[in-house]
Amino acid sequence: MKPVLRQQLAEKMAGEITLSDSPGKALKKWRTSFQIAPGVLADHLGVSPSVISDYESGRRKSPGTGVVGKIVDSLLDVDEENGGTYIKKYGKLLFSDYDDEVIYDIHDFASSIPIKELSELIECTLICGELDSQIFGYTVINSTNAILNLSPNEFNRIYGWSTERALIFTDISTGKSPMIAIRVTPFKPPYVILQGIEEAHVNPLVKKLAEKDHITVLCTPLGVQDLVTRLRKTQW
Repeated sequence: MKPVLRQQLAEKMAGEITLSDSPGKALKKWRTSFQIAPGVLADHLGVSPSVISDYESGRRKSPGTGVVGKIVDSLLDVDEENGGTYIKKYGKLLFSDYDDEVIYDIHDFASSIPIKELSELIECTLICGELDSQIFGYTVINSTNAILNLSPNEFNRIYGWSTERALIFTDISTGKSPMIAIRVTPFKPPYVILQGIEEAHVNPLVKKLAEKDHITVLCTPLGVQDLVTRLRKTQW
């Protein structure tokens, strides 16, 4: 990765953690977004895993800018050692404009929220999976345009700054197409929401694919504009 690009990514990460009302949650968001275990990060920093756990849970006083900088550098170092998969992904996002014919809305939360909160807001029905986790954002995607216009690498842009999010697909008939698209991409969302479809009309293959990738699937009867308006008006 180019040094300047890495520096800009590091500044974004450090700034978000430092300025967050919940620095520990913001730190956990970035660690999990880079798919780095607490123990691996702790080893790289030369501290015990309990230190990382205490920061993320809020049991330990929020780290200062110097410590945050070291943590961010360690996350980037570990990812580079593993091939730089997430650095490349997030680096591209720094200079990417979203196509509004593909992505209707995208939002990243300052700290995690329960998926139940979002699902209740947009009147979701559970199709398969569990509703016991937190998410860091959502993306509303036109399924047809995404599949037709995005390459596999470009498809990853729909995850924004964290893969721990809900992907809300519109313009679908049975839900099969977006699940197949997710199946052949390297990143998997924990939650997929199918817009404008009832549970009875969901293709049986959706559940099978969801089970293979450990994805919880929901559906909502709301129209696209109503759905986006509700999401945007909410103070996350």
